[in-house]
Amino acid sequence: MRVKVACVGGGPAGLYLSILLKLQDPSHDITVHERDPEGSTYGWGVTYWRGLLDRLEAHDPESARAVAAASLTWSEGVAHLRGTTTRHPGDQGFGIGRHRLLEILAARARSLGVRLEHGHEITADDPPAWADLVVAGDGVRSALRTRHADHFGTRLTAGRNRYIWLGTTKVFDAFTFAFTETAHGWIWCYGYGYGPDRSTCVVECAPETLTGLGLDRADEADGLALLEDLFADALDGHRLIARPATRWLTFRTLTNRTWHRDNLVLIGDAAHTTHYSIGAGTTLALEDALALAAALREHRALPDALAHYERRRKAAILPAQSAARYSAQWYENLSRYVDLPPDQMFALLGQRHSPLLPHVPPRLYHRLDRAAGRLTAVRRLKRRLGPALARTVHTRTLSSRERSQQRMTD
Repeated sequence: MRVKVACVGGGPAGLYLSILLKLQDPSHDITVHERDPEGSTYGWGVTYWRGLLDRLEAHDPESARAVAAASLTWSEGVAHLRGTTTRHPGDQGFGIGRHRLLEILAARARSLGVRLEHGHEITADDPPAWADLVVAGDGVRSALRTRHADHFGTRLTAGRNRYIWLGTTKVFDAFTFAFTETAHGWIWCYGYGYGPDRSTCVVECAPETLTGLGLDRADEADGLALLEDLFADALDGHRLIARPATRWLTFRTLTNRTWHRDNLVLIGDAAHTTHYSIGAGTTLALEDALALAAALREHRALPDALAHYERRRKAAILPAQSAARYSAQWYENLSRYVDLPPDQMFALLGQRHSPLLPHVPPRLYHRLDRAAGRLTAVRRLKRRLGPALARTVHTRTLSSRERSQQRMTD
């Protein structure tokens, strides 16, 4: 059945949904409305992990291959702390420029017949009445959602720390953390490569550290110079870069009680946000698109499809929301961990998503975690060697019996 779809917002969620719907039925009439001019976007690079790439490959190999080809990859984490550098192996991660990701998805959508209208803002007072389905992918400040905030049960919760989103000419070869102690408290950054000459670098600190260092009052040049000095070891002499009007922010976690109203449905940051420290925003947006496309394919009646999408995605993102909440709290309570030996501190940095960690003394948690890791390794080894060990024991038992019978015969 031919459906008219208006995707409001030209981010990854809206663009990828338009691709999926066109692949399901080329007769669908789909328009993506983006208020900003084509080629303009905020942010630097975004991260994703191997599991997402596998899911994209399964649903649209062409765009998945283009995304993978434009990405940098890493499989280690590096932490700089008090003059030491600690390196640990990790899962395979990917970084891609947000601008490049949108270029790839927009080109793929156009090739399938999706209309892209840039410089065209859809307001709450003038929704696309022609559409059978309106997809609000217009971000955390969604105008379409805000008009019906009471219906959606929108809630915004502000975090404590301050952060700023920057770029750098340093291309990190691993997901990199750097912690610097100042007279006004700790300040830290995390960075990852996303292109041949660029990385993302997010800087975070407590509000009292921000004001104590004067970063809240410094102009752009002085602020960047101070940060470059504070993170000189991690940046290796490279410079930091800010986009116009870049400023220090407080992260706001957004939730909604329901995600749809009549023919309007929320997707991506319009529906939910998770703290940037777990690097899941783009992944969750694309997975929203996958789930919504599947629900529309499986349910002919639009209310049933939207209700199924909401139930499925609200349940699916609960682990990510929990991980993001505990990750943000870990950084807000950095003083609890920063005096540990660097290898232990970095190990608990990797465990920051754990709901148990805030309630167990850090050194004890580290010992328990190491013991659990050794036990898991032994269990895996037993599973791997089990059949071979069983055959060996069986062979030795038979051999023992044969020798006993031989002695009895003799």
